Order: sequence, then C-alpha cells, then structure tokens
Amino acid sequence: MMGYYILIGAIALVSWLVSNKLKSKFKHYSKVHLQNGMSGAEIAEKMLADHGIRDVKVVSTAGMLTDHYNPANKTVNLSEGVYNQRNAAAAAVAAHEVGHAVQHAQAYEWLGMRSKLVPIVSVTSSMSMWVVFGGLALGAAAGVGFGYWVAVAGLIMMGLATLFSFVTLPVEYDASNRALAWLKNKNVVTPQEYKGSEDALKWAARTYLVAAIGSLATLVYWGLQVFGGRD
Repeated sequence: MMGYYILIGAIALVSWLVSNKLKSKFKHYSKVHLQNGMSGAEIAEKMLADHGIRDVKVVSTAGMLTDHYNPANKTVNLSEGVYNQRNAAAAAVAAHEVGHAVQHAQAYEWLGMRSKLVPIVSVTSSMSMWVVFGGLALGAAAGVGFGYWVAVAGLIMMGLATLFSFVTLPVEYDASNRALAWLKNKNVVTPQEYKGSEDALKWAARTYLVAAIGSLATLVYWGLQVFGGRD
C-alpha cells in the first residue's frame, strides 16, 4: 500500500500545483481589461450568434471556475466572475464554453462519446475502488476464484473512468482551439488580450491532462496488484 500512497501523494501534489497556477493565471488576466468593453456573457452570446446557434442560452452560475456547457438543456453556464466581467480571462472562459456548444451543434464525435460515458462513469467511478479492494480481500492476487473476478470488475469500472478522462482531452483542447480561433478571426480581442486568453486556456487544459495521467497511473497500479505484480 505504501506505493499507492506515494502515487496518490505525487498526483495530488502535481494537481494542486497546476490548479494553483491556473488560479493565479486567471487572477492575473482578470486585470487585463478588454478594449471592446464586452462582458463574458456578451462575448458568449456573440460567438453563439456568429455560429448560427440560437437555441442555447447563456446563464450565470454561482462559484469560481464553475463554468460549463450543459448539453441536456443547452445552456452555457458562466460563473459570476466571468458572466459580468470584461477582461481577457472572462473572454477566454466564455468563448471556451461556447466552443462546447459549437461542438454539440456540429455533432463533434469526441463530445458525443464523452456524453455517452457520463451516465456510466457517474455510477461506476465512485464504487470502482471499493470493488477492487473487495476483490483483493477475497484473494484476487492469487489469480483464481470469485475474488479475482470481483477485482477485475472493479478494474473495468476504473478503466471506464480512465477512458472518460482521456476522451475529455480532445474535447477540451478542441473547445479552446475553437474559442481562440474565433476571438482572433473576429478581432474580439487585441493581440495582447489574445495572448492572455491563450495562456489562461492552456493552463486550464493542463488540469485535465494531469487528471487523465493520474487516472491512468492509478489504474495501472491496481492492475498490477490484481494480476500479481506486487512490489
């Protein structure tokens, strides 16, 4: 178990560092005010209109960095610090979330795949670790018997969560690319403002990358335990 605790500790540390860096970047670029004076909500609405999307609403949601696109009710949810603010960070986030709405409207295959995984992962991810533990307690490491198959079932659940993490990567990177291309091509931001938006989105994407690597590392570790690869 010591190896597992070291692994989790290392992942948590990297995740914390990237998250802190992201927050500091957004705080910094929140001071880069847009020359066009547009708020995050106005930018989101303009990007939707420019893509001919008229059935998606832009709404405000509580919290910090809680921004997301909900394909179920077709809403671009912008946090309070993005919805009303008029800076490079708000422009980046607002355009990124609309990027997901554009993906949805254009049937982007990776978004479709992620959406199909959501209901499965929401159920299995929280119990996968316990199922693996249960299998190991029942003697899974011996490679035979009921415990082994219980542990394998847990690994499959864990594998689905890992798959979800990696499917999320192209979805997030593509949304950022769409956002930045639109901000630049429509001259919504100045070159300096664009650099801020680009940098902020890069750090946001890295949080998903760290999560995916962490999920894969955890899966590999427990796979080794189940299949007899103990240290």
